[in-house]
Amino acid sequence: MEKMQFKAESKRLLDMMIHSIYSNKEIFLRELISNSSDAMDKMYYKALTDDGIVFEKENYYIKVAIDKENRTLTISDTGIGMTKEELESNLGTIAKSGSLAFKTENELKDGHDIIGQFGVGFYASFMVADTVTVISRAHGSEEAYKWESTGAEGYTIEPTDKEEVGTVVILKIRENLEEENYDEYLEEYRIKSIIKKYSDFIRYPIKMNVTKSEKVGEEWEERQVEEVINSMVPIWRKNKSELTDEDYEKFYQEKHYGFDKPLKHIHLSVDGTVRYRSILYIPEKMPFDYYTKEYEKGLELYSSGVLIMNKCGDLLPDYYSFVKGMVDSEDLSLNISREILQQDKQLKFIAKNLKSKITRELQNLLKNDREKYDTFYGAFGRQLKYGVYSDFGMNKEELQDLIMFYSSKEKKLVTLDEYVSRMPEDQKYIYYATGETYERIEKLPQTELVADKGYEILYFTDDIDEFAIKMLMTYKEKEFKSVSSGDLGIEAEEKNKEVQEENKDLFGKMKDVLAGKVKDVRASTRLKSHPVCFSTDGEVSIEMEKILRAMPNDQNIQAEKVLEINVNHAVFQSLKNADEAKLALFTNLLYNQACLIEGLPVGDPVEFADSICQLMV
Repeated sequence: MEKMQFKAESKRLLDMMIHSIYSNKEIFLRELISNSSDAMDKMYYKALTDDGIVFEKENYYIKVAIDKENRTLTISDTGIGMTKEELESNLGTIAKSGSLAFKTENELKDGHDIIGQFGVGFYASFMVADTVTVISRAHGSEEAYKWESTGAEGYTIEPTDKEEVGTVVILKIRENLEEENYDEYLEEYRIKSIIKKYSDFIRYPIKMNVTKSEKVGEEWEERQVEEVINSMVPIWRKNKSELTDEDYEKFYQEKHYGFDKPLKHIHLSVDGTVRYRSILYIPEKMPFDYYTKEYEKGLELYSSGVLIMNKCGDLLPDYYSFVKGMVDSEDLSLNISREILQQDKQLKFIAKNLKSKITRELQNLLKNDREKYDTFYGAFGRQLKYGVYSDFGMNKEELQDLIMFYSSKEKKLVTLDEYVSRMPEDQKYIYYATGETYERIEKLPQTELVADKGYEILYFTDDIDEFAIKMLMTYKEKEFKSVSSGDLGIEAEEKNKEVQEENKDLFGKMKDVLAGKVKDVRASTRLKSHPVCFSTDGEVSIEMEKILRAMPNDQNIQAEKVLEINVNHAVFQSLKNADEAKLALFTNLLYNQACLIEGLPVGDPVEFADSICQLMV
């Protein structure tokens, strides 16, 4: 028996891998199974150039065995095996990658891809085992060797007996600690679930003896039956023509992407600079935790069928965070843990392509199946509007044709394109009104003039709506205009200048009464039946002010409010005939009325109530 020592840097690396790099202990099994798959791939490659080798796939498999009594977990394969020198080279030097070197030498691109980096992920075993034993016999050799280690202290290599070519890895599972339950890695159900989670699509069968209950006469008996645990052929590697909608829906349910039925699936198979396959889903319903900090966006990321990340957030922009699904690529560059990408240019390339594809599919859904799109938009439209606003409007061109708003004329959601296509020639702006509900907006005094002109109004009820539109600024060269804006661009406003001039003293006195509360008091052109309303000057609307005030970091940003008076209303005559005291009373009452209409708090409710009583008396 030869006693060997790890190099000093290898000892440090081993310690770092066990305690730092691998945060999720269960992935040790993924690493060992991937290594076994690599070993069989190497036999396949060898058969391509050696006429003396017949590669019959049924002879190649991985076996996982549990021995609770001896606390061992064994992973064996019928792959190419390792010589003594390869055991030393691949297992004796951490970060020595036998598979990576093999792939570099062979460069075969026929659909079999070496997914493991043997001398690295193998050491994840020490997270759950205090002793790791490897018994291997290389193809073409009559000799077998046993490699064994208890960790950073070093390892031994000695000759041993093994009848068949291949490798056996035996893990002596650690005893439980107060904060760690290692017994779970000796439980059949747990090992099966780990295999299904990470290695379900390894191309070789993963066999395991599982307990089955069988009725014998009147009694139920348990017996061990060998079962293939993994699916082997992933749905995304099948041709689309082989698959039905039911197949895609079944995969959606099996992967627990959601409890709903997906509205649409997208199946991609891309060959080029970066090769990848992907199945994406657009859900029907919003997850219950979608707008909480617990929700984690992202797609499952596989490398040649092996799960690398449960949620790869970098594959989706935030505004498409509702998309579910997976991506599998053999071209990803992985570092020693398989979990952290060595470089992100491949990922960025895939993410860019996925984003474009999702956008096109949503456009097609909008165009060809409006009912389904309306369902989707009811769940996730708000997220698209966030996308328009976020990143300083970087994505507004991509998303502007996907967003919709409720129409005063159509009484349903419409796109901006549909709105603009119906605009009369004399209409200068795209008009909108904001409020808590469609019903409340319908009753707003500010809508009267625009509605009287026969112009369509878009109703904004989401807190993000006006912010998104401010970022969009224009659509097809048409500027957005709030019905509360100081300048509506309608001719009737010109006729109002004379009335304003005639009553400038009255409006001046009212402005003095409301000093600090409003920017100005003006005669209104927009009001028909209502006596008073607010309009605004500047970029901040009253709805925006309410939203900003509700935020934790309230900076007291306020809209520049203008109190507008309907000069054709009986109230105006009362203002003109009032003495100083009554003018102040009426002015404050009208101001508070305007606040109530907008859903703003009345400054002093007691004073407001006393003023009403004063009028009644």
